[in-house]
Amino acid sequence: MVEFVLPPESRVVDGKTFKAETGITNSRGFKIYRFDPDSGENPRLDTFEVDMDKCGTMVLDALIKIKDEIDSTLTFRRSCREGICGSCAMNIDGVNTLACLKPIEDIKGEVKIYPLPHMPMVKDLVPDLTVPYAQYHSIEPWLQTSTAAPTDGERLQSEEERLRLDGLWECILCFCCQTSCPSYWWNGKRYLGPAILLQAYRWIADSRDEAVGDRLDDLDDPFRLYRCHTIMNCTNTCPKELNPGKAIGEIKADLFKRL
Repeated sequence: MVEFVLPPESRVVDGKTFKAETGITNSRGFKIYRFDPDSGENPRLDTFEVDMDKCGTMVLDALIKIKDEIDSTLTFRRSCREGICGSCAMNIDGVNTLACLKPIEDIKGEVKIYPLPHMPMVKDLVPDLTVPYAQYHSIEPWLQTSTAAPTDGERLQSEEERLRLDGLWECILCFCCQTSCPSYWWNGKRYLGPAILLQAYRWIADSRDEAVGDRLDDLDDPFRLYRCHTIMNCTNTCPKELNPGKAIGEIKADLFKRL
């Protein structure tokens, strides 16, 4: 039986506890992963007791309240608060999701918040996304054509052709799926991962794109595509209810048709 042990400097230790003020009767505990690379200290779990009578309903509301009123050093990404930008992706209650879309009331007991797993860390809940964004750039995610643009308007699609893009264009690159994938944990620098492959299929499926052959050639690789083993964590965790696993299967099917 193989036993994996974290290096001593990577082990998460108990951190500080911030108690609710006296007289508060409706509080929830939030255990939040903290890591400051400049401090030289181990990552830790800080506990914050939050007055729920003066807090919004979503996990992001609690994080903002903690940062504003309890500990201003808490670091996390956020922007739209509407599940559109993907900035506040993190691991909440053991599942990768968006903090702005996760209701606090859906979580039993203490709310445990960690960064997206298996990524280098910048600070606290902020992962370094340099590699997945470079992988995204590598698939050339823009419309590519070789014919001249129509002189009388746009490049048009039928309704049926447009419907093929549903379930693809909605991806917001939050990387919840990417960081839930064991194959990406093991081969993250060579395997493109479910988020990038879904984005790649978005252009392969677009009837207006004229570089499908080149796109498939670029993906026909033992690591870039075929490290997917249909574990389906990606589909299960997607906060937008998309299906990256299906998109990857469609790419493989398109490659098979060329044999």
